[in-house]
Amino acid sequence: MRRILASTLAAGALLAAGCGTSSDTPTTKVTATPHEAQQLANGPVAPSPATSPLTLALTGTPDPVQIRFGHQPRSGLLFDLDTGRVLWRLEPTRVLPIASVTKMMTALVVVDRVPQGAKVRVTKEALAYQGSGVGLLPKNKWVGLSVMLHGLLLPSGNDAAIALAQRTARTVPRFVALMNERATEMGLTCTRYSSPSGFVDRGNHSCAADLAVEARAVLDEPRIARIVRRRTAILPFPIKGGKLYLYNHNPLLQQRYPGTIGIKTGFTDAAGRCLVAAVQRGGHRLGVVLLHSPDPGSQAKKLFDRGFRALGA
Repeated sequence: MRRILASTLAAGALLAAGCGTSSDTPTTKVTATPHEAQQLANGPVAPSPATSPLTLALTGTPDPVQIRFGHQPRSGLLFDLDTGRVLWRLEPTRVLPIASVTKMMTALVVVDRVPQGAKVRVTKEALAYQGSGVGLLPKNKWVGLSVMLHGLLLPSGNDAAIALAQRTARTVPRFVALMNERATEMGLTCTRYSSPSGFVDRGNHSCAADLAVEARAVLDEPRIARIVRRRTAILPFPIKGGKLYLYNHNPLLQQRYPGTIGIKTGFTDAAGRCLVAAVQRGGHRLGVVLLHSPDPGSQAKKLFDRGFRALGA
């Protein structure tokens, strides 16, 4: 089990604006400016400068990337996935609905508890999904776990989310409890889940700072990291023809933006267009979180371009 023990959480926090605030050095803890919330140091400490899954350095120092969009997202963050250094921020601890970005945590809980090679049954509840779905799931058939995870993360299948939740915890409410337990263990102070899919916004929210930590955790899990970087996938499937064709919604992968390695998109009316993305270039891995963005693909590319330029990559 790769679950992170709550006893390893570092530092305390004063609650404000939905998250905590504190002051310390950025290597193991986080210093937050007034009205910004702390992303708690979490997980077992890895060799410097990285922490696992990530300690985000929300210090009060000026960000090296300064950019203002004509139509701003409601929240955003550009950060180093390995050191936690923040390169650009826009209200990174603002608590907002996150739509299908929720499925990052769904995947983390599933791979933590369901062994590789397992099968997932397509239940009647999964077929009663709303919103985006794989759409071809055959009732009562057993589908490979890897195939179902691809369906969860590439086309953002809400049907796959329900089936995976039931396979992992028998019922969706029990699975949601595991999601919130995992968020607590990771020290995510802005985050709360109400479903495995994120289709319903009520009670389902996070912030850019917490999602940055989740992004690192996703990329640290090989079974998930291999999936989220794929632009397309052709997989064995128990339907006529025997194959399932899936396409990733990630605009950076669709546009073949150089070095893109994932991670997840999301959209509802309340959450707007959301994107958590990661790019590797010149020995650096940078991440972007954009919540309720008018054009997450274009804004992410501008942030990555400026970020890698600031790092000399």
